[in-house]
Amino acid sequence: MKELIVRSISGVLYISIVIFSMFTSREWFMGLFFVLAAITLNEFLRLIRLKSIAAYLILGLFFYFFSYRIFDDNAVLLLLIMCCFVSGFLFKDLLWTSKIPMFEKKKYIAVIFYLISGFVFLTLIPMQDGSFKPEVIVGVFILVWSNDSFAYLIGKNFGRRKLLERISPKKTKEGFLGGLAGSILAGFIIFNYLDYYPLWMWIFMAFIASIFGTIGDLIQSKFKRQAGVKDSGILMPGHGGLYDRLDSIIYAGPFIYAFIEISEYVS
Repeated sequence: MKELIVRSISGVLYISIVIFSMFTSREWFMGLFFVLAAITLNEFLRLIRLKSIAAYLILGLFFYFFSYRIFDDNAVLLLLIMCCFVSGFLFKDLLWTSKIPMFEKKKYIAVIFYLISGFVFLTLIPMQDGSFKPEVIVGVFILVWSNDSFAYLIGKNFGRRKLLERISPKKTKEGFLGGLAGSILAGFIIFNYLDYYPLWMWIFMAFIASIFGTIGDLIQSKFKRQAGVKDSGILMPGHGGLYDRLDSIIYAGPFIYAFIEISEYVS
């Protein structure tokens, strides 16, 4: 019970800070996400045992040239392709290899095209048509948070069949389906409050948030297993590190961005 209370208080404070910063201005939003990205990067570098000042410089350059002042749209598209390509390899390694090669021999590829790029596309989601729409990125976060919360509650109380036991023993198929249902429900609610996208887009984004968010969580679990640690950090009591809280949306973010881009282009 004590753990649940600590976890809840920590989670509420984290969500409050994130949402407040999102609704202030684009500059505050960018500043918040840069801080979140820097902290998460620090945890990730320690996890993969890489000491690198260059990684922080790359983070700053990517945020400036790809997020804040986009110097070329084709460059953003190329980064998106590379990001999704690396994410595909991480998923392949999750299923079919005992160790993720990017954890050992290709660390900078994972740092740049998985972690840093994941944050870049999260900052681009509310800037689809050139104007800042914080409600959209808040909606995306709610989809992911709903998936995580419902997956935890359903899995803890009704979970029987393991999802991928060798990577994450506590995850169950029932929890995954519960998370998917929670995310879809959140999509319905968000649609009733926002008029940016039609209902089918929010439902589709709920599927992406649930499926790719779960994959991202499993990939992080495998990273931690290879590192031999339980949590990525101790910043958030009851949750672990910031990377533990953002692993799902870091992985799912580029795919949600790609879906929105394709949907608006087609429509």
